[in-house]
Amino acid sequence: MKNKVIVTGGAGFIGSGLVWALNCRGIQDPIVVDLKDNFKCGNLWNLKYSDLICHNQFRKDILSGLWDNKNIDCIFHMGACTSTTEKDSYMLLDENFLYTVDLARFALKHKVRFIYASSAATYGDGSLGFSDNEQELESLHPLNPYGWSKQYFDIWAKRHGLLGNIAGLKYFNVYGPNEYHKQDMMSFVIKAYRQITERGCVRLFKSYKPEYNDGEQRRDFVYLKDALDMTLFFYDNRSINGIFNVGTGVARSWNELVEAVFGALEKKVSIEYIDMPLELRGQYQYFTQADMGKFKKSGYSKAQTDFNAAIKDYVCNYLKTSSHLSV
Repeated sequence: MKNKVIVTGGAGFIGSGLVWALNCRGIQDPIVVDLKDNFKCGNLWNLKYSDLICHNQFRKDILSGLWDNKNIDCIFHMGACTSTTEKDSYMLLDENFLYTVDLARFALKHKVRFIYASSAATYGDGSLGFSDNEQELESLHPLNPYGWSKQYFDIWAKRHGLLGNIAGLKYFNVYGPNEYHKQDMMSFVIKAYRQITERGCVRLFKSYKPEYNDGEQRRDFVYLKDALDMTLFFYDNRSINGIFNVGTGVARSWNELVEAVFGALEKKVSIEYIDMPLELRGQYQYFTQADMGKFKKSGYSKAQTDFNAAIKDYVCNYLKTSSHLSV
């Protein structure tokens, strides 16, 4: 009987969240694959897992056949370099594309459930929409090397006829507990919280497009707990495969997000609009909104957490208490 669950990137944001969600289901021994980074591994302090394996060693062992008879039930492949400003295309190609190819081949060969993280960054500037229709994959044009590294695997899987057997999830703007290690890549919820507590005011980028007022650039913000529930839907329903958006289907402005954080802290809203760095202006997404029609048609019907309630839960129960997810 297959019983081992592996979470790559398992000490990271969504990965450690998955370990927490599995623990909540009574799965006490998932195997975590990640960098053995003491700061990031703080996400695992209150969670239960059977082993922590360095991601490079795990890849070598997979390729050498050491995992061929390990009775693996599922691989959640959340591990990746997630920096949208990373310029090393060769590193991104290896870490985000070739590594995923190696794991997908292993999973399919041994009939292991394979659920991997793609990204909404593959949609580029959004001018072609945000549909997870696999027939439109080749038309997408990401804005940065990170987005391309995710796009390459989606297209590779499609061209090899694999999307009927694996699930790829395009996560939109996920925020929530256990992102404290991400530094510049943390969600703006935690950045706004810190700015409010430190200086009483939040800085947002000005708009450089006439159709958007300052702070009215819009993103699809999805709470971690909802994203985890949506991810586990594919663990529970193994016949549902392909590429799916993981978002809310509702775009919110940065102003709304910041106002919700001020509201959670019961403080008066104060926003300052600042110039956007030149290096960001050419790759900045002014609008993202997941098309959730395909996901809903798959049978997922659970209501997501109200936007303001989700922000309040994160701010009051985690940020104010410096808490991680725990069981």
